[in-house]
Amino acid sequence: MKECIILAGGFGTRLQSVVKDIPKCMAHVAGEPFLYHLFNYVNREAFGHVILSLGYKADVVLEWLENKTFPFQISYVKEDEPLGTGGAIKLAFGQVFGESAYVINGDTFFDINTGFLSDFHVQKNASISLALKPMTDFDRYGSVELNEKERIIRFNEKQYCDKGLINGGVYLINKEIFSSFDLPEKFSFEKDIMEAHLHDIEIYGQSFDNYFIDIGIPSDFEKANKDFNLK
Repeated sequence: MKECIILAGGFGTRLQSVVKDIPKCMAHVAGEPFLYHLFNYVNREAFGHVILSLGYKADVVLEWLENKTFPFQISYVKEDEPLGTGGAIKLAFGQVFGESAYVINGDTFFDINTGFLSDFHVQKNASISLALKPMTDFDRYGSVELNEKERIIRFNEKQYCDKGLINGGVYLINKEIFSSFDLPEKFSFEKDIMEAHLHDIEIYGQSFDNYFIDIGIPSDFEKANKDFNLK
């Protein structure tokens, strides 16, 4: 059974001018919460179990879920206080049945074929596989560098790039990662796992030049509304 964690506890500081007092995943895009569009995606990709990692205003998400049925099992975990991306993912992995699971950011939509990433993950014998998005003329994201075997060798800080690969916010992660290191309750998955252990664990990246949107700023939130109205 394919399993997926959706990080759905984000506050949405940069969206406060257009979306107030709700988690980012509940911001309405084309008439529906953004989470609705993510659910359609995970259903299309044949996930059988979705774990919601909730935090800020978790009750808003849970109330929306009431009296709704979906063709996959839904579980959730709730942070009593912000745990960072790593703490949130580790907590959610407590609900994962299998040995690995996908992790998807609740404020980004990256329309990749997860079957391709699964095959890539197995082929590379990876511990963590990232879906990477090729971009041009960007400064909002850090870039990711690969070697000739598609192993990630560097995460670069945010700076202007005329072209490069960015972390698309979709991961396939082996559960054993979280028992391999002595981790605090609160930590960053990006900094304290991927960057700190870049040479200790097998981290690979596969490029997908597919539709990508991050609703974290008002201009892209507006673009998402236009794009999803056309779908």
